[in-house]
Order: sequence, then structure tokens, then C-alpha cells
Amino acid sequence: MQLYPLLFEPNLHTVVWGGNQLMPYKGLEPSNEPIGESWEVSAVPTSTSIVSNGVYAGKDLISVINENPDAILGKKVNEKYNGKLPLLVKFIDAKRDLSIQVHPNDEMAMREHGKMGKSEMWYVIKADEGAHLYAGFKQEITPEEYQQRIADGTITDVLADHKVKAGDVFYLPAGRVHAICGGILLAEVQQSSDVTYRIFDYNRPGMDGKPRELHTELAAKALDYHVIDNYRTDYAETANKAVQIIDSPYFSVRVMEVSKQFHRDLRKYDSFIITMCIEGDSKIRMRSTGEEILLKQGNSTLIPAAIADYDITPQSGKTRILDAFIDNMDRSITSKVTRFLHLTQK
Repeated sequence: MQLYPLLFEPNLHTVVWGGNQLMPYKGLEPSNEPIGESWEVSAVPTSTSIVSNGVYAGKDLISVINENPDAILGKKVNEKYNGKLPLLVKFIDAKRDLSIQVHPNDEMAMREHGKMGKSEMWYVIKADEGAHLYAGFKQEITPEEYQQRIADGTITDVLADHKVKAGDVFYLPAGRVHAICGGILLAEVQQSSDVTYRIFDYNRPGMDGKPRELHTELAAKALDYHVIDNYRTDYAETANKAVQIIDSPYFSVRVMEVSKQFHRDLRKYDSFIITMCIEGDSKIRMRSTGEEILLKQGNSTLIPAAIADYDITPQSGKTRILDAFIDNMDRSITSKVTRFLHLTQK
């Protein structure tokens, strides 16, 4: 099987809250349609990515992975997730507020829907002046108060409201109430699931003119009412360095601003790498094969685990990259000692 970084055809979703930034951001012809989501790398059966480059052009991602899941996903990822890609990444353009929503954890999602749960993270790419989003509760409430506030439309009064700017990061474990609000363009990394429970949708109609379905009772079972001090993820970005912004049980995410050729050898994680180009075109060259791709702003690639050793070269000044993968490194004391001895004996 030939291994190389996979690029994908546009996979755009029109929604009632969508805007008109995604097409030009991705280098596509502008559209008047309210496009809210670009599913960049997806193996969700209802909306699977189609490869656009190389020998697998025209094939769906699920079929390509099935040809050699160990080499593409990584041996440990393949074993843990039974040959399925465990992540879904998107670009989201919210011209209007999204519904107040929550996602179930793995146990509840499997019990209720036979699917994976949905923990996710947001990286804000662009935010209008005064833009904000909801993440978590700002005060403790009871399940009874939750039901009452849904009924009288005051649920947003008890949500933590965050003003945002470019570069802000939020981690949203399953169970955390949240909503992206109008005027925000962001990158989202999530578990590979399409299960969302709408709690409140401002009594507005959907694309078909009818009220969108709410999932008040299921949401009540999924909600985590616990309040924390800081819902935003703090980090210090450093030029030409991969900075960890999320390290969760479901995915790890690094961000980097690159102004010169930058080497990435991620084979130690035994995982596929999804690379999202946030800003500035870049060239990616695989060290083992010499294969090259041009990764343009607003586009993403899946790099197979077996060849995840490559150089990133910005094409004009600088590029900003977001990497998402599964961290399978053994961090036990024995493993650390073994790695230390290996390095000192080389």
C-alpha cells in the first residue's frame, strides 16, 4: 500500500446559523449559502471525507483506512478503536449563535445510540469585536432548576459567558454545556461522533422552516453541573515550537507558528496525525518517501502513522498549524528509564 499525506475534497455543511467565511478561507469560490461547518477529516459514515490526491483520489477515507489500518491509524490506535478513525476535525463559521447543547460520554452514547461519545476542543481562529461563547455553568444549579430554566428560556443566565479573541482555546469534555456564538471562526477537534443534544435553540426555525428538535431529557442525563474556576485553556505560544494545548484521554493537540523549515517526527506516538492549516500555506515533505504536498490555509491533511516523520516549510513568511493525534506513549517509570538508557547509549 502506498502511504502519503491524504488531502480531501470539500465537505461543507449548510446550517441555519452558518456564515460566508469558510469558502474564501479555504480558497473556494464565495457562496451566499449559510455554510457553518467544513468537515475536514471525517470517517463518520453519514459524511465521510473523500480523498482528493494521489492514487486514492476519489476513494472514501473509511475504505482507504480499511486497506491498511495499522499503517494509517497506528497499531495501538487500530487495536483500541477496532480499525476506526477516532477523531473528526472541522472548521466552524458561526454567523449566528449555535444552540445551547451538550454531548454524552462514551458510556451513554453507546447505550443510547450505539456510537462513540463526544468530547471536543475549540481553537478560535478569528473573532469579531465583542464576540463571546458559552462553556460550562457559572453557578451550581439543580436538575430541577435546569428544567425550569429551559421552560422559561433563561438557561443562558446561568452559563459561563466568555469574551474571546484569536488563539483562545477551550476544552469541552462530554457533559459540559456549551455554545459557540455569532462572529466566531474556529477549528474544532472532537471524538468521531455526530451525537449532539440541543438544550435550547432560541425558538428559531431550522433550514426547513420548522422548529429544530430539542433533546431536553437526554441532555439532563448527560449534563455535568460541576462548576470550575477557569474554563479557558491557558498556554504560552512560542515561535517555531510545537506547543501542547490539549492533552486529554481522547486526543492531544499541538499548535505551532512556523517561520522556517520545521521538522516533526511523531512516530513515537504510534498514531495518525491530522494537520490543520490555520494560517499561511505550507509544504509538507515526508522524510522516508520524499513525497510532498502543499497544504493551503483552511485545509487539512491526514498523515499516516507509519510515515509521521516530515518537514513543514512555510511558503510565504509564516504558517500556523494545528496537529491532532492520539498520544500512545508509555509514560510509566520503567519506560522512561528504558528510553533514558537508550538515548545515553547511542
